[in-house]
Amino acid sequence: MRVALAVVPAVSAVVGVDVSNSVSESEFSCLRTPGGQGAVEFVIARVYQSGGRVDPVGAQTIKNAKAAGIQYVDGYIFPCVSCGDAAGQVSATVDHLRSSGADFGMLWYDIENYHWGSQSANQAFIKEMVDEGKKLGIKAGIYTNYNNWATIVGAGWNYPASQGLPVWYAHYDGSASFSDFGAFGGWSRPNIKQYLGGHTSCGVGVDYNWYPAGEDAVDDVVV
Repeated sequence: MRVALAVVPAVSAVVGVDVSNSVSESEFSCLRTPGGQGAVEFVIARVYQSGGRVDPVGAQTIKNAKAAGIQYVDGYIFPCVSCGDAAGQVSATVDHLRSSGADFGMLWYDIENYHWGSQSANQAFIKEMVDEGKKLGIKAGIYTNYNNWATIVGAGWNYPASQGLPVWYAHYDGSASFSDFGAFGGWSRPNIKQYLGGHTSCGVGVDYNWYPAGEDAVDDVVV
């Protein structure tokens, strides 16, 4: 199975940022200029908060990125596990973005160590998110890394990969390379790497992300 990401064709190294705060159109325009880690070509904005609510600035941040000329803009959901109703969190996010006119490419489910329960309960929660996204007809992926995945659901649990969801992984080694990636969760290759965290560019707090030059961010997912 092959999975298309929102961040598509590349003829050179493709650099993007993810953000968890409000970013203005002018700030995104600044991030598009060459310098530092390179011109930003895609954005992934937080659209749901771990406190259990739709991010109040997420939709506008997506719209600001689009207005600045950034074509490929996604969102990420930082779920509230203790709140329950995983499907409701996904549907509330999608409803809000659509009603706000925030044109997003896909949603990423943020799976990192933060107030999770047992592995079996965690698997059920994530499965519910994945299934709701499919029901709503959106493209989705998983943000995580080996250590988080192994702790939260077990390294071998592969339900999202079996449903065609790609993986965006985090390793803050400052290296725009997939050479550090080891297979887990059914993913033999990643689609995006978050390689530099807690950075400030153009006065904006960002994490930097990357996928290889000459690729179109469409990779095989083990099913």
